[in-house]
Amino acid sequence: MQAALNEAQKAAEAGEIPVGAVITKDGIIISSAHNETETRKDPTAHAEILAIRQAAKALGGWRLTDCCMFVTAEPCSMCAGAIVWSRIKKLYIGTMDPKAGACGSIFNIPQERKLNHYVEIESGLMQEECSSLMKEFFKQLRNRKLEEKQ
Repeated sequence: MQAALNEAQKAAEAGEIPVGAVITKDGIIISSAHNETETRKDPTAHAEILAIRQAAKALGGWRLTDCCMFVTAEPCSMCAGAIVWSRIKKLYIGTMDPKAGACGSIFNIPQERKLNHYVEIESGLMQEECSSLMKEFFKQLRNRKLEEKQ
């Protein structure tokens, strides 16, 4: 999770929502990414999607069946769907997202039994660090917006 948190900090430094994701296979990191939606002007450039694309390229195929993903914040519905479709085995989440989370908060897409793949989920890894980074980012963003108004 520390590697994912490092990615999230890169996102924050770039003015992106601070989410980082890392994918491992056999305990080895095969991909890492952070949010780049603003940088790329692409609504699908979430950390999880970018990490999945890198992992698929590294492994030479889209099925990530023996892989685990570590992500600093609970994935949204788009990312949760991609996690299911890529067949990721286990998802580790830093902090939950009660407003947009789709891995247990609002929905639980990766564990929907009607879908073709079930993802194991463990949450709360480095929860305080992941949550603090997100809260600090949005606090600074609100302060910047207030300063711009003055």
